[in-house]
Amino acid sequence: MTRPPNPIEVRFEPMTEASLEAVVAVERQAHPHPWQRRHFADCLESAYPCQMLLAGDALLGYFVGMKGFEEVHLLNITVAPSYQRQGWARVMLDALATWARTQGVQWLWLEARTGNTRAIHVYKAQGFRTVGTRRAYYPTADGQREDAVVMSRKLDAPV
Repeated sequence: MTRPPNPIEVRFEPMTEASLEAVVAVERQAHPHPWQRRHFADCLESAYPCQMLLAGDALLGYFVGMKGFEEVHLLNITVAPSYQRQGWARVMLDALATWARTQGVQWLWLEARTGNTRAIHVYKAQGFRTVGTRRAYYPTADGQREDAVVMSRKLDAPV
């Protein structure tokens, strides 16, 4: 397991056009159906909240949200494979929730593959509740489709 540089100096930085090469490299390592560079570029162009979590020069992970009326939809949250299972997803979810509160947002929403039990466990531990299912939402390696669990979190509710 790779650890961030010591001493650990973790920080958030906005994702930029210049950082997309590193972000896309992590995305390809982490996901069987990764976002393409154009997806991230479109989010940057739309001024969505796109943040990277860094320790030194190491990209630990990133998230992309989309603000709506009184809600933020988490579009992508990824922890680099070398840094998974170290609590970084929780750090990023907390940062997203903090930012969302400053925007007057009351709800966070997301979808997760039904088979991604690790992510669902993290989301539930962060106060998200299952509210529905999107049938055949995600593509699979064998050309089929996988359902998505729709989850939400009310920001004024205790975690």
